Amino acid sequence: MPNATTRPKRSRRNRRAPREDPARNELVSRSLESAQQCLVNQDYGTAFVHYLLVLNVAPVLKDVAKESFRFTLFKWAEELDSLGRIQDLFGCYEQAMELFPTDEVIVNSMGEHLFRMGFRDEAAGHFHKALKLRPDFPEAKENFYRVANWLVERWHFLMLNDHGRNHKYQLAIQKAVREGCNTVLDIGTGTGILGMCAKKAGATEVYACELSRTMYELACEVVAANSMEGSIKILHLKSLEMEIPKDIPHRVSLVVTETVDAGLFGEGIIESLIHAWNNLLLPPQNLQDPSSGPSQTGRVIPAGATVFGMAVECQEIRRHHRLCVPEVGGLMLGPVGEIHSPVSCSPDADDNTEPYTTERLSRLPGGYTPLTSPFRVLDIDFNNPQELEGLYSKEVGRLHLGVIKEGVLDALAVWFQLQLDEENSLSTGPQEDTCWEQAIYPIQSPESCMVKPGDELLVEVSCNDAYLRLCLTAVVREGRVFHLDEWDRDAWSSVSSGTPEVELCSALAGLQTDQERPQQAFMLECSEIALLNNTVYHNKFHSAMSRLLRQLRETSHVAEHPVASEVNGHHSPEPFYVLDVSEGFSVLSLIAARLGLLPGGSGEVQAYSSVEKEQHQAILNLVAEANGVPEGRLEFWLSHVEDDSAVLQRPAIEKLWSAIFLDCVEICGLIRQKVVEKATLARSLLEDGGHIFPERIVIYGMLVESETLLQESAVQGRQPTLGFNIAPFINQFTVPVHVFLDLSTLQCRYLSEPVELFTLDLMNAATNYTARELKVRACTSGRVTAIPFWYQIHLDAEESVSTFSPDSHWKQAAVVLQEPLHVTVGDTVRLNVQLLKSSFSISASREEEPVPMDTAATSAMLERTV
Repeated sequence: MPNATTRPKRSRRNRRAPREDPARNELVSRSLESAQQCLVNQDYGTAFVHYLLVLNVAPVLKDVAKESFRFTLFKWAEELDSLGRIQDLFGCYEQAMELFPTDEVIVNSMGEHLFRMGFRDEAAGHFHKALKLRPDFPEAKENFYRVANWLVERWHFLMLNDHGRNHKYQLAIQKAVREGCNTVLDIGTGTGILGMCAKKAGATEVYACELSRTMYELACEVVAANSMEGSIKILHLKSLEMEIPKDIPHRVSLVVTETVDAGLFGEGIIESLIHAWNNLLLPPQNLQDPSSGPSQTGRVIPAGATVFGMAVECQEIRRHHRLCVPEVGGLMLGPVGEIHSPVSCSPDADDNTEPYTTERLSRLPGGYTPLTSPFRVLDIDFNNPQELEGLYSKEVGRLHLGVIKEGVLDALAVWFQLQLDEENSLSTGPQEDTCWEQAIYPIQSPESCMVKPGDELLVEVSCNDAYLRLCLTAVVREGRVFHLDEWDRDAWSSVSSGTPEVELCSALAGLQTDQERPQQAFMLECSEIALLNNTVYHNKFHSAMSRLLRQLRETSHVAEHPVASEVNGHHSPEPFYVLDVSEGFSVLSLIAARLGLLPGGSGEVQAYSSVEKEQHQAILNLVAEANGVPEGRLEFWLSHVEDDSAVLQRPAIEKLWSAIFLDCVEICGLIRQKVVEKATLARSLLEDGGHIFPERIVIYGMLVESETLLQESAVQGRQPTLGFNIAPFINQFTVPVHVFLDLSTLQCRYLSEPVELFTLDLMNAATNYTARELKVRACTSGRVTAIPFWYQIHLDAEESVSTFSPDSHWKQAAVVLQEPLHVTVGDTVRLNVQLLKSSFSISASREEEPVPMDTAATSAMLERTV
C-alpha cells in the first residue's frame, strides 16, 4: 500500500485509574446498609429499590450482591403477586434481567410467574433460555418439561408416528392434486406435514395456517428444514380470521385439515369449513357452472365422516363419573344424594359441563363389555356446504337401540370413520390399531341402571353447537318407558329380574334414596369422584387415624393439655386439632372429626379442611350432619388464613396440630411439587406425638420394553413421517416422563422384577437422601425403553396403599429412555435416582457383570404392589 509507513505511529497513553468519588461511595454504602436493614424488617419492596440503586451505580458489586438481590427479588415478587400487582411484578423482573441478563435463576423464576398466569409460550421461552445458559439446571428442566406438555400436546407424537394415517392422507392429497387441485390451504397445519405433502405432490401454491404460536414457529422450522420455505406460506392465524386478498391472494381449490377430535366436531371443523366454503374455497362441483373446467371447483380432504357408537358396561368409567359406594372411612355418603362428574349431555347440563370425555377403550383397566351392537349415529359430507350449515339447526335425532347383553349401563362410546376420498379412509374404532381415542358419554343417572336383552335404549342425537351430543333419555322394558330424568326405582325393580346383580343395584340405590334427596345435584371432577370411590384408601386412613388418636389419648393428660373447655359444667380436655391440606375435594378431615365422636373420645377432634369451593363445603356439611358431627367440629381452614400460600400455620398462637394430612401424589402419577418443603414446615407445627399423613412414600419401579411409550414420547425418525425431516424439531418438546399411565394395561414386556427406587420420609428428614444408585438385574432379554414407577404410600407403620392397584384413583408414570438399552437375561442395569425439590429423575446404564438378586423377594414384592 503506498505511503503505508510514512505515517508516524501514535504511542498509547497510559489509562488513568478512575478517581474515587467519596459522595458516590457514601451513597452506595448507605444504600447497602438500608437494603440489609429492610431485609431484617421484611420490607422487601424498599430493599429491592435500594439494591437497584446500588447495582446501577456500582456494577462492580454485582457478584457480591447477587444472592441477596435474588432473595429480595423473589420475596418482593411474592408480595406483588399476592396483592395482584402483576404489572409491577413483571416490571421488577425486567429490571432484574437488565442487571443480570445471563442469570439463569432469575430467568427461570420469571418463566414460573408467566406460566402461573397463563402465558405459556412466553414461559417456555424463558425456561428454554435458562437451559441454554445452564444446560444442567434441574429446575429449568423440570419447568420446561411441564410447559412442553401444554405447548405441544402428546397426541402430536402419536399422530406423526402413525405411518398408516400419514400415508393415507398423502395418497388422498396426491390424487386431488393430480385431478387439478393445484392451490391448497392446510387448516391447522401443526408441524406442516400435510402442506408439505401437497407441495411434494406438485401443487403450485400451498398455504397453511396455525393458531398456536409454538406450533406455528415449529412448522416454519420444519418447512425450512425440508427446503420448502419459499413455496409454502405459513400464517399465524385462525382460519376463521383469514381474508382474501389480505392473507391469501385468491380462493384455493383444495382444503386439507385434520381439525377433528375423538368426538369429531370438538375442534371446530364444522365452523372452519363453513367459513372456508364461504370465503376461501372455490365452489364445490355440484354448485359449479357446468361449462367450467375441473380446476375451477373446490373440495375438502377429508370428504366426510360416519360416526358410530355403542352402549358399554365399564367399571373404570363408572367409578370416575358416579358415586358408587354407600360409605367410606366410616362415613355414610347416601344423604348427599347425587354426585356426578362435569361430563354430561343432559338437557339441564350447565355451562361447566362437557358433553364427553375421551378414553382408549382397549386400554381401560378391567376392560369393557358391549351392551348393544355398534350403531350408526350420523353421516356428514364435508363437501356439501348446505349440509354443514344445516347441521346446527337440524332436528334432534332419535335412535332406538336393542340391548344384546345384560349389564350395568355406564356409557355410550363413540368413534368415527373419516372418509378422505373415494378410496382412502381412517377408522378410530376401539378395535383399530390407531392413534385415536374414543369419545365417552357417561350415563349420569342417579342410580345404576341394569339392562338385559330385550330392553331398548332411547338415545337423542343433536349438534346445536360445536359438539356432537348423545343423550340417553329412557330405557324401554316390557313396553314401559323409564325416563332417566324421572327415574322410578320401585317401578323399574318391579319389572326387573330377581338376579343378585339387580337386587344389589337396587339395594345400593335404596341407600341413596331412603332420605329425601337434596334439590341440588353435586358435581365433582372425575378424579375427585374416583378418589371418593376408593374405599380401601379411606378405610386404611380411618384405621391409621384411629390408632393415632388412641396413642394421643393414652399419652396426654389435662396437665399436658392445660387449656380446657367448660361443657355442661364439666371440664373436658382441649380437642386434638387436625388439618387436611389436600388438593381439591377430600373427606379426610371429616373422617377424623367423626372418630372423635366414638366411645371414649367424645368431642376430642377439631377438624379443619382446606377445601374452598362452595359445592365442596356444602357436600362436607351435609355428610357431617348425616354422620352426627356437631356443628363447629368441622371448619374450613382457608377462612382462617389471610393467604392461601400460608395455609400451613398454627391453629392458634398457643396450639399445635395433632395431625396434618398432606396430598403428596398427583393423580397423574408424579410427586407433588414442594411436598418436601411442606413436610418440613408441617413437622415444625406438630405437637409431641403428632403425625403427618402419610409418614413415608416408597417409590417402586421396573425395567420394561414398550414400543407404545416410545411412540407416545417422541417421533421415531423419518420413516413414519413419509421421509420428511420433522423429528428433530418436534422432539425438542419431548419430555422424559410419561404421565397418566395405566401400567396394568400398557402394552409392554416386563424385563425385571419390581425394585425399590427411592424412599421419602416425611416424618424424619434425617433419613432422607438426595441421590441413590442401585443395580437391577434383567430377568428377560429385550430393549429397556422405559422405567415405570409407582408409590407405596405408608400412612403409618401399619397401613399403606399402593398407587398401582385396581382400586387406585392414581395413575402411574414412566421415565422413557432417550436411548434404549439392550439387555439379556442376567445383565445388570445401573439406575441413578436423584431427588431435587420433590422431583426425581432416573438415568440408566448397562453393566456387564450381573449381581445376585433375591428373585423370591422381588416376586413377592410384585404380588404385593400390583
